[in-house]
Amino acid sequence: MKFSNSLLVAVLQAMPAVYREINMILACNNISKSFGIDEIIKNASFHIEEREKAAIVGINGAGKTTLLRIIMGEYQADSGEVIIAKDRTIGYLAQHQNLTGENTIYDELMSVKKDIIELEQKIRRLELEMHSREGAELEAVMENYAKSTHQFELQNGYAYKSEVVGVLKGLGFDESDFDKKMSTLSGGQKTRVALGRLLLSKPDIIMLDEPTNHLDMNSIAWLENYLVNYDGSVIIVAHDRYFLDKVVTKVIEVERGVVSVFSGNYSDYAAKKKQLMDAKLKEYYNQQRDIKHQEEVIAKLKSFNREKSIKRAESREKMLDKIEVIDKPITEQETMHFKLESAKESGNDVLSIEGLSKAFGDNRLFSDVNFEIKKGEKVALIGNNGTGKTTILKIINHIIDADAGKVRLGANVEIGYYDQEHNVLHMDKTAFDEIGDAYPDMTNTQIRNMLACFLFTGDDVFKKISDLSGGERGRVSLAKLMLSNANFLILDEPTNHLDIMSKEILESALNRYTGTVLYVSHDRYFINKTATRIIELSANTVTNYIGNYDYYLEKRDILAPKENKAVSEEKSTAVKDDWKAQKEEQARLRKRQNDISKLEKSIEKLETENSELDEQLALPDVYTDLPKLMKLNERKQEIEKQLEKLYEDWEKLSE
Repeated sequence: MKFSNSLLVAVLQAMPAVYREINMILACNNISKSFGIDEIIKNASFHIEEREKAAIVGINGAGKTTLLRIIMGEYQADSGEVIIAKDRTIGYLAQHQNLTGENTIYDELMSVKKDIIELEQKIRRLELEMHSREGAELEAVMENYAKSTHQFELQNGYAYKSEVVGVLKGLGFDESDFDKKMSTLSGGQKTRVALGRLLLSKPDIIMLDEPTNHLDMNSIAWLENYLVNYDGSVIIVAHDRYFLDKVVTKVIEVERGVVSVFSGNYSDYAAKKKQLMDAKLKEYYNQQRDIKHQEEVIAKLKSFNREKSIKRAESREKMLDKIEVIDKPITEQETMHFKLESAKESGNDVLSIEGLSKAFGDNRLFSDVNFEIKKGEKVALIGNNGTGKTTILKIINHIIDADAGKVRLGANVEIGYYDQEHNVLHMDKTAFDEIGDAYPDMTNTQIRNMLACFLFTGDDVFKKISDLSGGERGRVSLAKLMLSNANFLILDEPTNHLDIMSKEILESALNRYTGTVLYVSHDRYFINKTATRIIELSANTVTNYIGNYDYYLEKRDILAPKENKAVSEEKSTAVKDDWKAQKEEQARLRKRQNDISKLEKSIEKLETENSELDEQLALPDVYTDLPKLMKLNERKQEIEKQLEKLYEDWEKLSE
């Protein structure tokens, strides 16, 4: 059979699509969903292939969770269809779990292995039967035993207990936690148990809604590795950009109801998104320039006030009316926008902690903790859950007392505190009153404008704090923090419940902030973007790393304290040398900052004198007095030379 060229081309073009069809495990075709008059998802189409790892991203309220619930069948789409490949299983971890009962944590996860446990029990029974059977009966039992053991082996039965323990430890549970009953667990612990159950059940498609919210850094790193090597497909809704960069190879964006698909990880998506935005802005500005030019030509033609020129103007107006005007792309869509400022400058020594210790009963969190924070530093306090990070922040803020040690604040230090539990808010007040009562000099309009910056508009400003979600309470706390004009910000998990775009706005605000920052966060991307120093709380004490999160990863195996006392002499020497180098680097940075400040003051002084000389040289009695004129000019030239040198020195130091 012969093919025409056109038919051959058509067949070749169709082959990739056929290939994708074979490997496709899930498809959403033309999905739409509205709640009342709000259209959340508009005609969305995308597919997931076998073993593919994909992220769904978008601002809070964009419809990410709605999309997951439509796929799970919890919501009915208004139109469109979800297709899952035949005989494929799907598992879903929602943000909030309500696991109850008297099962222990260990038993709850072990229940996933019910089939293997029953098979193991059957094998034990068959082993006993073999001792009491003979002849044909024995052969039948032995045949059953062989089949059962083979099946047991195929299901990884010999390792199922270690697999359960590995998942529990990977998700941050200690062996002492295994016997805790489900009814006694916190919401975060229940979510971790639910995640463990889902991973052990090994569905063909795993769907996770904010899986990293209740995990510490070690557990997040473990989950990253688990998902990257998972033999099935994974769909993740998450605001943890570092996590998404490590795990996913496709990004599904939900923006104003429209779903777009990008290949690559989160950083690839962000770069492509910026390119698209730049192209759209360029197209918009080019059209606006053309429209403005046409309007100017039309106005000029009309100004001639002649019949022909007026007709030509009218012809151009008709052409202009036919143009489909491009809307200006919104670069910071419905997100927070704010600026952090300090009212006055603190001294160079901002915080000094000496010999700090704290225990709750028999649980010793930390002992003999020592560290200092200098003006302008952005310090991230990190560590596993339960090591006492939030406790240190509360001690600094006099919310709880230390068992031992001293906390000293430097001269002119004013603290602004962001509490992840939002104890700084009053549950019985509205968002409007929370701001108005704290800052009584603000007008109603100013309060509304401030709350609008944090996405509270219309009647939302009159919602009670007790009725707000965790993310909404966080935004009210950030609004109060912004108004405080503090020069030392202490933040406890400031990015919790923020979408990616809002995190980026906060990062930008902190990087521009001229004051000092100490914060606790498990958001590694956020730490990498904002921290100039990392303090790790582990083994009941702290280790300093002068750099961001990437630097911490590079150095932690050298500097981190070991539980084993028999650390090699070579490694001990490396620790001392690196610590010495860090201290020297810290001193060098402080000296550079002081030198820059001195240069800026000298420049300001000379610039002022130079301006005064210009004013004198413009006076009639000066430019007619030759000796005085020459003397002032000589001084001006001296100042110009000095300024040139000072500016060169300032540029070198600033680099």
